[in-house]
Amino acid sequence: MSTRRVPSSGEEIPVIGMGTSDTFDVGGDAMKRTGLQGVLRGLVEAGGRVIDTSPMYGSAESVLGDLIDDLHLGPKLWLATKVWTRGREAGARQIEESFARLRTKKLDLLQIHNLLDWREHLPTLRALQEEGRVRYLGITHYRADAHAELERVLAEQKFDWLQVNHSLAEREAEDRLLPFCRDRGIAVMANRPFADGALFARVRGQPLPGWAEEIGCSSWGQFFLRFVISHPAVTCVIPATSKPQHMIDNAAAGQAPLPDERQRRRMAEYWQSL
Repeated sequence: MSTRRVPSSGEEIPVIGMGTSDTFDVGGDAMKRTGLQGVLRGLVEAGGRVIDTSPMYGSAESVLGDLIDDLHLGPKLWLATKVWTRGREAGARQIEESFARLRTKKLDLLQIHNLLDWREHLPTLRALQEEGRVRYLGITHYRADAHAELERVLAEQKFDWLQVNHSLAEREAEDRLLPFCRDRGIAVMANRPFADGALFARVRGQPLPGWAEEIGCSSWGQFFLRFVISHPAVTCVIPATSKPQHMIDNAAAGQAPLPDERQRRRMAEYWQSL
């Protein structure tokens, strides 16, 4: 799998990771947990490591922590979660709960979800980073109308990562935010690469373009993911799935070489023509 460099450290991480929104919110359902074990194995066996979660995703943190422990995958994974509440004390409690649910003593990335009360949480995040319990700090948002505020916060404070939507259907981040992050040395984690399934709905029943093999795509999922990760400012993308076979297909989208700028434009033009 291809890797990209985290600008603030030089660390190389795999370009295809995994999100957990909805998919890992399965509580104690044994059958669903068994399927998710296959998803985790598929990610690791394909060379992936990055997993993103959040306390707002129901039971996802706890389920993820249990499965990682059951499969003894802890040392192989790169874990990111978020704080999503108001107030400094409430935020500190929530973060400690995340450590416990994920069954880990260290996090690779801790993010302020949707910029909620970010000024209150930032001192807590800084302290955890200084203590060595958190490696990187980041902020997130899912709405395009928040891009200006994201840029303002990133200009005002030092953060290592930004998480933002990016897909063929949601390209607003390309206008200013992605170039800004590239210029400032901020890593980007792209979420919603399938636009919550809207991309698949649009191509249902349609074959891939005849030239898809030239850009390393054997499925629509790979087409969509390779478009996202081929943007030079994007460090990794985190598609979510509950199906092991989809995880294998997603991971294959990270194989080198990634599409170049000319190929990326061709992909976008083809999408617009559908």
